[in-house]
Amino acid sequence: MSARILVGSCSWTDPTLISSGRFYPPGVSSAEDRLRHYARQFPIVEVDSTYYAPPTARNSELWAARTPDGFVFNVKAYGLLTGHPARVDRMPGWLREALPAETLAKKNAYRKDLAPHALDGLWELHRAALAPLADAGKLGAVLFQFPPWFTRTEANGEYLRELPGRLPGWPLAVEFRGGGWMEPEAAAGSLSMLEETWLAYVSVDEPQAPRTSTPPVAAATARLAIVRLHGRNADTWDSRTGAASDRFKYLYSDTELEEWVPRVRELARQAQAVHVLFNNNYEDWGMRNARRMAQLLDAEAPAGGQETLDLAPG
Repeated sequence: MSARILVGSCSWTDPTLISSGRFYPPGVSSAEDRLRHYARQFPIVEVDSTYYAPPTARNSELWAARTPDGFVFNVKAYGLLTGHPARVDRMPGWLREALPAETLAKKNAYRKDLAPHALDGLWELHRAALAPLADAGKLGAVLFQFPPWFTRTEANGEYLRELPGRLPGWPLAVEFRGGGWMEPEAAAGSLSMLEETWLAYVSVDEPQAPRTSTPPVAAATARLAIVRLHGRNADTWDSRTGAASDRFKYLYSDTELEEWVPRVRELARQAQAVHVLFNNNYEDWGMRNARRMAQLLDAEAPAGGQETLDLAPG
């Protein structure tokens, strides 16, 4: 097993994390200081803010400058690109101007509302905005998390095959939330399609609901394998809550973490790198579970000059 195993959290700025006072020492209160402190504790983090509003080159430059060599960012693609609703008031001005008048009057817009030239511009924005991270060797992957209504259809399969051409040369990862992709009769075909297109499958640990969940299948379809652990809070999985942290309020036990140890080690035998990320972003619970998982896996310590692996397609 020679793959790099990196363990971290899906947030370093959640309000409940900051208000808990258990992760950041007194005096660590600026955006810069928090990221620097986080990067001394873990070698990887996931950026979820880019799901709600498109990434910016300025943020990428700051993230790269504030973290040591070898630190890795996985960045979530803007929700508009994965079929989620996107808040109109959070869109860049040029993108709002490209929306039809009837969509501008609504709270949310969808990918289908964009003209082809506007969609092309949104992909170009991602390429330009994430280039500073990629140039610094710190872009681990761009994560495409698809909603339950992104079902296993021929059209949606074609959209997945289109992704590598939209962000060429970068590792891309795909997470399904239901949609039939990983049902027993479909899983082999779905994984084969991802492997053919060099898209990394995201293995998940999450509550099992009929329409909105994916089974906890561990699979590697590219040089990079990713595991995201969302907690097992079935009562809130499909709920509309005031904050995302309320949905994912779950602290894994050692026994539950140990279930994933052999699966992650098997992924490490199949891939060149494995990213294990905790999305139970309530207070410091994700950090606590990430630290323990890193111990159980004997995973890589916080960054500091590690060799950069080429995980891009091809």
